[in-house]
Amino acid sequence: MHQSAKVFRPDSEPTILKFDPDRQRSGKSQSDEQTLGQFIPLVYHYNMLQDEDRVGAFRAAIEYLVQPGMRVAELGSGTGILSSFAASRGATVDAVERNPELIKCSRQFIKANGFEHQIRVIAEDASSWTPSEPIDVVICEMLHVGLLREKQTQVITAFKENYRKRFGRKLPIFIPEVSILMCQPVEQSFDFSGYVASVPLFQAPATTHPRTKQVAPLVPYQTIAYDQVIPTTMRFEQTFEAELKAKVNAIRFVTQNVLAIDMSQQQAITWANQCLVLPLESPFSCDQHETIRLSVDYETGQSVESVRYHASSIARHFRGGIRATSA
Repeated sequence: MHQSAKVFRPDSEPTILKFDPDRQRSGKSQSDEQTLGQFIPLVYHYNMLQDEDRVGAFRAAIEYLVQPGMRVAELGSGTGILSSFAASRGATVDAVERNPELIKCSRQFIKANGFEHQIRVIAEDASSWTPSEPIDVVICEMLHVGLLREKQTQVITAFKENYRKRFGRKLPIFIPEVSILMCQPVEQSFDFSGYVASVPLFQAPATTHPRTKQVAPLVPYQTIAYDQVIPTTMRFEQTFEAELKAKVNAIRFVTQNVLAIDMSQQQAITWANQCLVLPLESPFSCDQHETIRLSVDYETGQSVESVRYHASSIARHFRGGIRATSA
């Protein structure tokens, strides 16, 4: 095992549902929680266990890729559910987690499910951890729409650098293998029971939403292959052709993750993040076939509020030609 790693073994302390409103985070500042592996409240991790699309897709990918006797690492292992899927396939798993509360509750869950002899819960920052032996498969689900908020890109980039220094150029398989980042202009209803508030919104990853009118099709702006160099700056300009007459008042971001590609079935095992709708400061009207220009600039892992974006109408089709317009 890596020299600086601390391995926690199961104990009987009943910590899972404790809540102490006066508890102080010893040695942890607010700025620390905004860095790698920020501490998300336990209740959100518990809720993720109910996300059948997420859990089912990762289980299918893990069952397809992980074989008995493999060594698996999960970076940011949370409650341990994904590590348990690998263990159930006969793998030995290093589950790396830095949140002390998650370490305690995941040890209890792992023991209750009978995997304590296959899964080691390691209390360490996933960006600085290096395994003691070569790894076959790496699971990392620090994913958020647009690769915002969570540290997927930073953790995997650091892991690859550390891993190659110790074991050479050959890398493990990553789950997910690819993330496809997309966006589109939309007309969004920000009317909440008669109260209008133009605020960022998260949506379930469904094709249609009654309150969201898709003005133009989704367009990919970045494809991330995790075994390749991963960009951390998303900066692009994109044009769209409006498919209908609408008032463009927001931008919608969609992220599709390819967890694994099942060659025998000729299909991908995918999972989509929640969608993100960001309101425009200056909404504008557009006609069908009108051209819309969008510019976006942000750093991965940063807050939603840090995203800089702008959209405008730049041309309008009419009989006999095109005339320029402005938002």
